[in-house]
Amino acid sequence: MSVVRERHDTLDSAAAVVAHVRQLIDRGALGPGARLPPERDLARQVGVSRPTVRAGLRTLAALGVVRSRRGSGTYIPDGPPTLGVEALSFIAALHKFTVDHVFETRRILEAGAAALAAERATPDQLATLADEVAGLFASLNDRASMVEMVSALYSERRRATVERAVDRDLRDAADAHRQIYQAIRAHDVERARRMMNDHLVRARSYQAKEEGSKPVGAKADGSRRAAR
Repeated sequence: MSVVRERHDTLDSAAAVVAHVRQLIDRGALGPGARLPPERDLARQVGVSRPTVRAGLRTLAALGVVRSRRGSGTYIPDGPPTLGVEALSFIAALHKFTVDHVFETRRILEAGAAALAAERATPDQLATLADEVAGLFASLNDRASMVEMVSALYSERRRATVERAVDRDLRDAADAHRQIYQAIRAHDVERARRMMNDHLVRARSYQAKEEGSKPVGAKADGSRRAAR
């Protein structure tokens, strides 16, 4: 059997592993937070080798369907679905997505999500948000290790500038999240949308300065704000 044929068969078998896990999910045997059967059990169920099971699990991990925990096994994430970095990088390359495309998508999704949260958030959800915002401010008091790690990447000449930038960004982000939370707690839909949008615009602006570029849409946003 040629090497190409062997690889093709492996890919087909790995696809069978992916399909089997999908069937387990469809039947309700696996749900958010559930642990997948051990590799040997999956190999027996699908009729493939354990290396092939690992190949299938890598595919599922790239799709954000499963997540491995060292020494514990492979689980279905119990949080929101995410795509792996490799999968996202392929999609970006294929469709010529830029950082600004991603940023615009985030603005649409996250500003809309903040508005929905302001409309629908329950007392328990508000309490969770309050804890997360409090955690952000608590982290400001223990930022020394983060500043040290980032500034270590730069020369002595730029270190003070980097430390000030990290400190500013952390405080700005914490304050922005507090304003978003306050708007959600007040069930002010439009203010929550606006606060989230403004936060993302500032974050992209900081990123563009670091990259030495200008974010697409920044001028238009400024014009709209000036017109209001």
